[in-house]
Amino acid sequence: MKIILLDALTFGESDLSGFDSLGDIEVYQTTTPQEVQKRITNADVIVTNKVVINDTHMKNTQTLKLICVAATGMNNIDLEAAKRREIKVKNVAGYSTDSVIQHTFSMLFYLMGHSRYYDEYVKDGSYTNSLVFTNVSRPFFEIKGKRWGIIGLGSIGRGVANIATVFGAEVVYYSTSGKNSTVDYKQMGLNELLHSCDIISIHAPLNGQTNNLLDYKELLDCKDKSIILNLGRGGIINEKAIAKIIDERKIYFGLDVLIKEPMIKNHPLLRIKNKDNLYITPHIAWTSVEARKSLIKSIINNILE
Repeated sequence: MKIILLDALTFGESDLSGFDSLGDIEVYQTTTPQEVQKRITNADVIVTNKVVINDTHMKNTQTLKLICVAATGMNNIDLEAAKRREIKVKNVAGYSTDSVIQHTFSMLFYLMGHSRYYDEYVKDGSYTNSLVFTNVSRPFFEIKGKRWGIIGLGSIGRGVANIATVFGAEVVYYSTSGKNSTVDYKQMGLNELLHSCDIISIHAPLNGQTNNLLDYKELLDCKDKSIILNLGRGGIINEKAIAKIIDERKIYFGLDVLIKEPMIKNHPLLRIKNKDNLYITPHIAWTSVEARKSLIKSIINNILE
């Protein structure tokens, strides 16, 4: 088989030698839209994370049998065209669940504990001039006794809920599909959840029900000093609305996903005044070393199958 890896840079320094026994491997760190067709023309198997594969690409790749998506979401593949052309498409689910759960709490603790402020307070020498041994100028609170609202109670959302419960939080959730029901946690409408929760974390996919789910009006309903974390998909929260409200009210935001990735130049979130109330990571929640190893192993198994 001729196997083409189109955006191996997303695997970082992960070991890709497991692909070698499968056939003739060509590895490209990145691939632009203009480079796709030339690189895949004689491929039997394509491995892509975010590189788009459309109907034209498939039409002009007569040897293509399988497209492996190095992710859970498959919105970069024309699935109808693949089905029509009898090309199998396989994704990988569940490989990064623990990694995303862990990053959710990492983001929470960074914001809740004012980590940036206290780290800089020590490193810029301010602590050496302190009259006392401690600094309580930026008070933080405990998770215990707080209400934690989860938007999207899938495997990741449920994992977060379980750990939040151990910390002593009261967990409630909103089902974006309206179909998810459980007796383990209280289900709420979106407005009630936003109005009553101290911590809100988003673990939902981007679709017709979730696109622009939280706009400026919805964010106005959130409690003062609440923390909102988006580890689902960019587009679920209106980023312009975040940029506006973060300078108007004391609400904290943690974002691992954006509508456009990489982040666009001159993004409104780069011009906010209350920078300590915003924590953005570059879509890394899924990228623990263990998660990437699991992802690669699953892709190889998909090709073998």
